[in-house]
Amino acid sequence: MAAATSSTASKTVEGGVEEKPIPLHENVLQKHAAFFDINHDGVIYPRETYKGLREIGVGILLSTAGALFINVFLSQSTRPGKFPSLLFPIEVKNIQLGKHGSDTGVYDKEGRFVPTKFEEIFTKHAHTHPNALTYDELKEMLKANREPKDLKGRIGAFVEWNLIYKLAKDKDGLLQKEAIRGIYDGSVFEILKEKHSSGKQK
Repeated sequence: MAAATSSTASKTVEGGVEEKPIPLHENVLQKHAAFFDINHDGVIYPRETYKGLREIGVGILLSTAGALFINVFLSQSTRPGKFPSLLFPIEVKNIQLGKHGSDTGVYDKEGRFVPTKFEEIFTKHAHTHPNALTYDELKEMLKANREPKDLKGRIGAFVEWNLIYKLAKDKDGLLQKEAIRGIYDGSVFEILKEKHSSGKQK
């Protein structure tokens, strides 16, 4: 299993694409979350989530709301056995414990990347373009993944995917396969950060 890999794009979001392997035994969800651990201490506080969202191009109001939502949503579930904290820290090492329902299943219970589930996103919902989703197809996917009586999971999925679409869609309004793959392992965040930074300089 240690040698088995899928792949991820090192360049996405309206750029050239160079794929790199995703080891299937790795907790890829931790790599996704680690971008927001600004000081690399293994804990993400709301101010770090806010800063990370701003760095990838999210507006001030949405970053504020997103930081509160994400940290309140994930804090206690990633701190098993600990007393609740009003600082709402997220522990990166336990991020897989915050995995919600009504999702794609691309992350398994250990936070690992599941290639077959990733491909299902496109075989089931990419009707217009084989390697991209329109916004309507994204909504179809969210509806198909809904689990009964899972309000928390449905809200989490809706917020996540709408933010992903806003940030990573291309000029034609398509969410490309490479961009979605990069979201899962966090590699696209650095690309978005660079793109946003260069945009501000212009």
